[in-house]
Amino acid sequence: MTLPKEMRAVEISAPGGPEVLRVVKVPVPAPGPGQILIEVHWAGVNRPDALQRAGAYAPPPSASPLPGLEASGRIAALGPDVAGWEVGDAVCALLPGGGYAEYVVTPAAHALPVPEGMDLREAACLPETCYTVWSNVFMRGGLKAGEVFLVHGGSSGIGTTAIQIASALGARVFTTAGSAGKCKVCEELGAERAINYREEDFVEILRAAGGADLILDMVGGDYIARNVRALADDGRLVQIAFLSGPKAELNFAQVMARRLTITGSTLRPQSDLAKARIAGELRAQVWPLIEGGRLRPVMDSEFPLEDAAEAHRRIESSGHIGKIVLKVC
Repeated sequence: MTLPKEMRAVEISAPGGPEVLRVVKVPVPAPGPGQILIEVHWAGVNRPDALQRAGAYAPPPSASPLPGLEASGRIAALGPDVAGWEVGDAVCALLPGGGYAEYVVTPAAHALPVPEGMDLREAACLPETCYTVWSNVFMRGGLKAGEVFLVHGGSSGIGTTAIQIASALGARVFTTAGSAGKCKVCEELGAERAINYREEDFVEILRAAGGADLILDMVGGDYIARNVRALADDGRLVQIAFLSGPKAELNFAQVMARRLTITGSTLRPQSDLAKARIAGELRAQVWPLIEGGRLRPVMDSEFPLEDAAEAHRRIESSGHIGKIVLKVC
């Protein structure tokens, strides 16, 4: 296909609030060895995008400075040494950056086929959350059927995905959320118990249930010590973000006496090979759940590319339930 020389994209004009996002014209990138060029139809909006915009989450040196860590669309060009894909294939992909644009490049091994029965709008919501949940809850956290799993922020994109996958694979799922409406959505998705953290103490509720075998947390701050108290003996805490800060005072005698494991990860800095391994597991373990109707992204809202600032205001308000997307073309 004939490609244009320039494309519309959203750039971060300077670190700051949502108003620093602006639409510009930039060259269309060319795929390198092992990469594909995607004509973007929809781009997912995630909290790391807002952190990058604010100057708190710098992209890796080799990544595009444009925001956007996931997208869906059709393959527009193949770089050298790419096998298994053809121009025109419908894909969704984890991106090193650059998703807020009409075209983006990414390693071919980080793309996944759009699941059967799903449109491109929904597919744009899959990569960032599925990569994060699968790698942390199952590959790192080792969640098994029958175990008690607590995920904080159950109404977020990560939370709604984690609830559905974990419950589909046989775990007992508990979650926290900030309103009765959000808790209702979480329970409809498969949570055994959704805890309104403004009214109830998740530590007491989890301890009454025998403790959590695994906790996935993106809050941090004083939740870290509370998570430790909520764990069962031999429990695992996986930390993936720090909305309330990365520092906490913790009694490590509890960790030793109760044989607890505290771990965590960030996705973006991991190697291309590590991300390719996650993609392989998703295709084998999670894509069948999607195609079987057991997992579906929860959609909050959509905005045109030109309104990326409004999308950022929406995600930073914490009023959303599920995923926010940008319509690119």
